[in-house]
Amino acid sequence: MKTVKLTINPLDKRSKINKEIYSNFSEHLGRCIYDGIYVGKDSDIPNTDGYRNDVIEAFRDLELPVLRWPGGCFADEYHWKDGIGEVSSRGKVVNNWGHIVEDNSFGTHEFLRFCELVGCEPYISANVGSGSVRELMEWIEYITFDGFSPMGELRRKNGKEKPWKLKYLGIGNESWGCGGNMTPEYYCDLYKQYATFCRNYSGNELFKIACGPNADDYNWTEVCMKKIGPWNMNGLSMHYYTVPTGNWDHKGSSTDFDDKEYYSTLRSTLRMDELITRHSEIMNRYDPEHRVGLIVDEWGCWYDVEPDTHPSFLYQLSTMRDAIAAAINLNIFNKHSDRVYMANIAQAVNVLQSILLTEGNITVKTPTYHVFDLFKKHMDSTLIYSHIENELADDGVPALSQSASVNGNGDIVITAANCSLDKEYTVEIGGVSDINNADGRILTDEVHSRNTFESPDNVVIRPLEIKCENGKAYAILPPCSVAEIVLS
Repeated sequence: MKTVKLTINPLDKRSKINKEIYSNFSEHLGRCIYDGIYVGKDSDIPNTDGYRNDVIEAFRDLELPVLRWPGGCFADEYHWKDGIGEVSSRGKVVNNWGHIVEDNSFGTHEFLRFCELVGCEPYISANVGSGSVRELMEWIEYITFDGFSPMGELRRKNGKEKPWKLKYLGIGNESWGCGGNMTPEYYCDLYKQYATFCRNYSGNELFKIACGPNADDYNWTEVCMKKIGPWNMNGLSMHYYTVPTGNWDHKGSSTDFDDKEYYSTLRSTLRMDELITRHSEIMNRYDPEHRVGLIVDEWGCWYDVEPDTHPSFLYQLSTMRDAIAAAINLNIFNKHSDRVYMANIAQAVNVLQSILLTEGNITVKTPTYHVFDLFKKHMDSTLIYSHIENELADDGVPALSQSASVNGNGDIVITAANCSLDKEYTVEIGGVSDINNADGRILTDEVHSRNTFESPDNVVIRPLEIKCENGKAYAILPPCSVAEIVLS
């Protein structure tokens, strides 16, 4: 077993790790909303106002900061007035992305009520592709205006006397693609038009997010920063998905993969660091004060759908491979927290790299869910200097990934992943004057291991033994593992 040194310096404080980095994304796609989050009040599945109790509890346990809705591509076909009022009278529409008929039983009230039950901030993605300025202006008024106005009265008629608070507003989604196939110049003009009429009512203050680049479209970022500028937006979104094969037509199986495909998955994941670095460099030229946050509001592993499932439902399973990929991404976001303000994994339930899977009355916490649990102590802490001795587990894939932060109590939180499939490492932690007390938890198993509806606890977090000797801490990381280490 090889010993590697992890050096930390809690006096070298870098940037705040916003809790919003640990957020999620939900879309009217497959079984994310219906059967995933929402089953209806008449369901035999235990629920509160139609929302699955086990899903509510799981999100609460993660201290979920933000949930994005209603899309995704669906957002630019979503007309909010179809989803208010008596459910029986709501208009049914074709969901062209889910290839189903949407009955709109889950709309604005239902989404905001779910956020209240979970205790998270809502993030609404607005329809720019097929909507209108007036439609969005009225939606903001409906949600947030406390006075007597047409939209305020309509909200009261529909059962909500007092308005909600809405902080996060995305103005368009993937406008370079499914949101309208626009040029960045055209989108920037539209953004400024829409954003102008998104008012701050009744003490509500909107955090306006512009549609940013698709992965490495650096020109899109350049144009947005130049034409919109930090005075007209609070955030700029970026989307990047891990595709292990690099081929969108044949992305590979979520469960049947060999060592080569495992490492290619991690190489694809590690590209996130390059993308954030290069987009940040462009943003820095126009916004050296870092007033505009980079919002990675869609990220995660994307594989071929599971056999015998609808291709548009994007249903895939989650293994320890996904746990390692999630840990790498979250460590990257932490280290770029000077610019990355928020990140939303895709998606919450039953779609892509979901943190939860549901079937009937059973909800399964995926290995990815447990990674978020291991990382949650970073929320709103301060990134500190950390460096680990490293070697390659495979061509282009470092064996170890890590980040460290210090919280308001002075506790140091370290998250580390051993990406190697065959090497175990003893991590020697130093750099602090004297380490006398350390606690840890670890998630580890064979790389194909996953939680199933028959055995939902195959992969779970366990205590990690840490020895403190001579002012240093020592932790053993087995192959394919993710650990949380807390020095207090």
